[in-house]
Amino acid sequence: MFLSVFDMFKVGVGPSSSHTMGPMVAAARFLDLMRASPFNFGGVKASLHGSLAFTGIGHATDRATILGLAGYHPATYDAVKAEATLAAINDTHTIHADGLPPLHFDPKADLTFDYGPALPGHANGMILKATDAQGDVILQETYYSIGGGFVLSAAELAEAGAGKSKTKADVPYPFESADEMMAMAKASGLSIAQMKLANELKFRTKAEIDQGIARLWQVMNDCISRGMEGTGILPGGLKVRRRAKGIHDALLAERGLNMTAPHTINDWMSLYAMAVNEENANGGQVVTAPTNGAAGVVPAVLRYYLDHVPGASTSKIADFLLTASAIGGLCKHNASISGAECGCQAEVGSAAAMAAAALAAVLGGTVMQVENAAEIALEHHLGMTCDPVAGLVQVPCIERNGLGAIKAVSAASLALRGDGEHLVSLDVCIETMRQTGNDMHSKYKETSLGGLAVNVPNC
Repeated sequence: MFLSVFDMFKVGVGPSSSHTMGPMVAAARFLDLMRASPFNFGGVKASLHGSLAFTGIGHATDRATILGLAGYHPATYDAVKAEATLAAINDTHTIHADGLPPLHFDPKADLTFDYGPALPGHANGMILKATDAQGDVILQETYYSIGGGFVLSAAELAEAGAGKSKTKADVPYPFESADEMMAMAKASGLSIAQMKLANELKFRTKAEIDQGIARLWQVMNDCISRGMEGTGILPGGLKVRRRAKGIHDALLAERGLNMTAPHTINDWMSLYAMAVNEENANGGQVVTAPTNGAAGVVPAVLRYYLDHVPGASTSKIADFLLTASAIGGLCKHNASISGAECGCQAEVGSAAAMAAAALAAVLGGTVMQVENAAEIALEHHLGMTCDPVAGLVQVPCIERNGLGAIKAVSAASLALRGDGEHLVSLDVCIETMRQTGNDMHSKYKETSLGGLAVNVPNC
């Protein structure tokens, strides 16, 4: 199994990797399919199913789908241009995409939310259709947004669901489980980050990897900084007030007063995570880590390390993100990082495991201690539901990232206080997350049909 650090961490746009980035990517893929087709097209249509329908408006899935059909991509998203494009499509009922003729598209008639049963492949399904001049469908594809901005067509999902490939990835350290990862580390004498780097070097030069990782951290850190300056009310109708700036100002004011309680460090961790997720909820630029809904945990812990841990060094940023991506890859490969599949345990839980392992690694932990840190963090998120109020990535998502960061740091600290020996392995914990997700009722998996979503007034 090989999942690149640049697959696990992707620059994108809020508020959701599954519901915003995924549909935008799927629509872009459909445009490529149309460009490769011999047909003469006159229009496009889209239908959203399952979780994409139930929380689609709150997650901006409708906007993302339309913009994807207009040629936009998460990594290069320009908010100002996007607003102008949406306005033009609403006025003219026409989409202009490079390499294709003008396409008829009426957002009110040609984009539908299907609230019936989900499509058979995944909770996040969408069907895209292209029509001829008479409006007859001449090309159709089904896509599934499987979490973290990853998208598969129906055929690709069926192939992947047929079972794990028995062929190991063509990389030096093709670990598919934590046990394999630790065994390979022991045999090679390398750290998790060093093995991950060796795998990445099969596909990119060292300079490209360094540049890419620097870009990821730059976007993460800029997101924290913007979030700590942002004010006002988040969009969507819940009237959730942005709090990060107020918390930051208060923390700065308390510095030097010799009255700060030790637990105030938790407020800094929460601040960094909440800043990211407020930016995400506002539709800003974020990095999936491993998803948008959990995007605050990893950068918050890395910022905590750099700004608050004595002896911290920016030279460790690559090790931090490489280690985190290795753990995230195990979670995705053996369970899920999708809230629509396994609830928030798969999003914030996986993010906390990634951050805990990464922090333990850069603080000098052994491979066993690093694995232990990831397990502790994930274990104490097991069973967590995904029940966003009003289908928005705001309540409880923003604060949940803050608590996820605190748990990650605590897990790393506990692991480093031991010798790495522990009763529950990371593999067992990931498998438990998978089983728990399978047993979890769909109303607690990003549909906003249960939990806080139905017990908190939406206005």
